[in-house]
Order: sequence, then structure tokens, then C-alpha cells
Amino acid sequence: MGYVLQWRVLPLLTLLASFLFLFYVQNYSKLSRKECSLLPYQHYWITSKRIVTPQGVISGAVEIKEGKIVSIVKEEDWHGKSKAGHIVDYEEAVVMPGLIDVHAHLDDPGRAEWEGFPSGTKAAVAGGITTLVDMPLNSFPSTVSQETLKLKIKAAKERIYVDVGFWGGLVPENAFNASALEALLNAGVLGLKSFMCPSGINDFPMTNASHIKAGLSVLAKYRRPLLVHSEIQQDSEIHLKAKDDSDDACSYSTYLKTRPPSWEEAAIRELVTLTKDTGSGGLAEGAHLHIVHLSDSSSSLELIKEAKSGGDSITVETCPHYLAFSAEEIHDGDTRFKCAPPIRDAANKEKLWEALLEGHIDMLSSDHSPTVPELKLLDDGNFLRAWGGISSLQFVLPVTWSYGRKYGVTFEQLALWWSERPAKLAGLELKGAIATGNLADIVIWEPDVEFELNDDYPVYFKHPSISAYMGKKLSGRVLATFVRGNLVYKEGKHAPAACGVPILAQ
Repeated sequence: MGYVLQWRVLPLLTLLASFLFLFYVQNYSKLSRKECSLLPYQHYWITSKRIVTPQGVISGAVEIKEGKIVSIVKEEDWHGKSKAGHIVDYEEAVVMPGLIDVHAHLDDPGRAEWEGFPSGTKAAVAGGITTLVDMPLNSFPSTVSQETLKLKIKAAKERIYVDVGFWGGLVPENAFNASALEALLNAGVLGLKSFMCPSGINDFPMTNASHIKAGLSVLAKYRRPLLVHSEIQQDSEIHLKAKDDSDDACSYSTYLKTRPPSWEEAAIRELVTLTKDTGSGGLAEGAHLHIVHLSDSSSSLELIKEAKSGGDSITVETCPHYLAFSAEEIHDGDTRFKCAPPIRDAANKEKLWEALLEGHIDMLSSDHSPTVPELKLLDDGNFLRAWGGISSLQFVLPVTWSYGRKYGVTFEQLALWWSERPAKLAGLELKGAIATGNLADIVIWEPDVEFELNDDYPVYFKHPSISAYMGKKLSGRVLATFVRGNLVYKEGKHAPAACGVPILAQ
């Protein structure tokens, strides 16, 4: 955890400065608790035999009052305690901090037919996610300025069932304009995101190392992260042949060849030359670089490990689809599995699990990247032309658990990968753990209950048919999800009103 302390522990003067991360609380006074919550109590207790806390899994009770956790009591101390408030007993179900997904594309405003805030956040809360950080692209316009951020916030108002923060975009048009970046950061984005390869979105062009270096220098003042899609396009002979060979376009192996691991390695090799300045005493001290959706578990991962060991402020995430699937099992023409970087072979998947369990990969995210079914080309099956992205928002907790059980994954590890470390990356100081004083963001789930993702299973994101997970059998049913103490989801039912809060950095 040294990388977190190095990045997050600030001098006293910095703590007093305006760059502190604070929660922006939208005024929802006109919405009653009855509309926001399926539980009509401001003060209540949650009890369970399995409560996941930073100190370990305990049997006991969590006291919640006015949206915050006010006490945690172990079972041996519970019976003698005077108890005011309603009691909700979840028996053997797991009580865990709500998941924080730092990488989701909700496509709102401008492309709400792809997803949208209401459907996306309904799916999130049904899957135990209590906080999302929305990516700056796939919506229209992309969030690359103070003005476009205002459009995001307006689109989210009273339409989100979970708390939602926003990343801003680092693009060539603002990278060398410090005042423009500062205006975007002052407006409340939690950090910035850039692509080192074409993004597929016209108003979100790719950046190079010079752009990223300039962005890091501005971010250093704010102590907020830069997230990077780390692939550099290299038109090798194989890549060009695959692009031109339409007869082979339905073969997944063809697509896989077009984005080899060397793309990730080339990008990360450039990035780690820049992160040397983020260490103690460096020119960009205070900046932090986060590599999104790592797929290559070989040389790319080794470069990240070396940078960490050298004191660079750098973290990395991977996604459940890289841990659940392998190239060998993807059928030709099944474009539901197309994403970038691509899902690689089974040996690569095993090494990703090893790196995650050993702590070299820091956290998980969904990279929920939906579109309309027409753009997935499900009938055509052309991997080279289909939209890339895995729709997964509602399933990430059971997927991580179902595929992780054989590796001995624990509840504490799930909380670390999905709650604690994402909260620190995004600067969400009152989230990420079941701890006294934190917001009462909690998921209740049953790890041994199995279910099949068939046509009868209620899926809340907009286009279930494009999800690679449909047809799979999973373990880990979500019973209930609390956001800021509101019971927003309970066994297939959502609260009447969308009372999630937009989160802005101040």
C-alpha cells in the first residue's frame, strides 16, 4: 500500500488548500425518503454473520443513521448493547462495502440510446455497485471542457440511482493549455483520461507522450490521477494483412492479431519514462498515472512492476472479462467478446490472476462499454468492423467471485479490489470501506446462490443481447444495495426515485 500513502499523504498546507477532494451534494430536498429508499428508516442496524470490514470479516452489526455508518459492533458485544432503531438481519449473507467502478461508459448525454444514466445506474445498483466514475467519451460531446462537464452534470441530475463522479478528457486541444485543464479540474472532474491510440470517437482524439507529460504537470498541483488507455498502434505486416483480409474477418484470431501485446508494451514503455517524475522530489510529484484495463500479463506488466519498485506513482487495473474468458473459447463471429485491448489466450489469463492475487494489479473495473446491437454486427460477425466493448455493469461482482473461487479469492480481496483501492484512486475519502464515519454504501449478497443469465433473468442495462456474459451460470446473487443509507435495490425492485448524488472534486 506504499504507493497509496506516497501519493495521498499530503503536507499540512496542502491539506488546507483548495485542491482537497470533497463531496458535491446535490440538493434533493424535494425528494422524500419514501421516494429514495425501500426502507423507511433514518436510523437502523444491519446484522449478519459475515460483515467485511478493514479489520477482517466479523459477525455483528452495522449501525446506520442519516446516511452514515455511526458504529460497528461485534456479535459478542451486540447482545448487551442498548439498541435504538430498526434491525435488518441478513443472517449468513455477506455484508460488504458497495463496489466502486472507476471505469464505465454511460454514454449520456448524446448517445443515451447506447446506455444512459437511468438504465446504467439501475444495472449498477442491482449488481452491488454504489459509485460509478463515468468516462469522458462515448457520450456526445465528450467531456473535455468546463462547458461539456456541465452538460454531463445536467444529464445526471435526478436520473442516477448510484453516486456518479466524472473523469475529464485529456486531448490534444487542451493538453498544452494549462488554463483550460485547470478550468476543467476546478469544475470538479476527479481526474483526467487519455488514449494513446485512436479511440473510435471523433471528438476524443489520441494523445502522445508530450500531451501526457503536460497533463501530468497540471494534475500534480491537484493531486488527481491521469488514466490512460495504453496501446500504441503499430502497423505491422500481420496487422495490415488482417485488416485487409475480409474473408477472415469473422475469425477471432484475426482480430487478436490486429492488437498484439506489443501495442500495450510500447505504450507502457513510454508512460514509465514519464512516471519517473511522479516520485518523491520529481518534477511531477503529486501526479499519479493509472493504466486502465491491462490485458497483457507479460512484458507490459513487468514494466509496471519495475516502475512501482522505483517509487513511481503508478497503479493498474484489469477487468473481469480478461479474468473470465480466453481467446480459445471465443467462437468465430461472436462479436460480443470484442474489446480493446483484446481478450488474450488462457495462459495470459492465468498470469493476470496471478498478478492480481500477488498485488501487482491493484484493482478491478468493469470498462462497461455498450452500444446499440446494430453496431455490434451480431448477425454479420465481422470482428474488424464491430464496435468493441463488453457490457457487464450488473455482473461484475458475481463474475469476479464465480471465476475467482478456484483461486481462493476472499471477501476481503473483493473489497480491496472493488472498493478500497478504487475509492483511493478517485479521492472518495468517505467511501470504500465499512468503517465508522463513512457513507453507508453497502451491498448484501449471497455467495453460494447460483443463477443463470438467460432471457428470464432481469437485466437492467439497455441492451442485454450484446453482453458476453449472457448464457453463463454464475454464483453470488445480490440481495440488496444501500447508497448513502438508502435501500435503493432489493431483490429485483428499485427505489421509486433516482436519488444518487453527482460527485465533484472541489
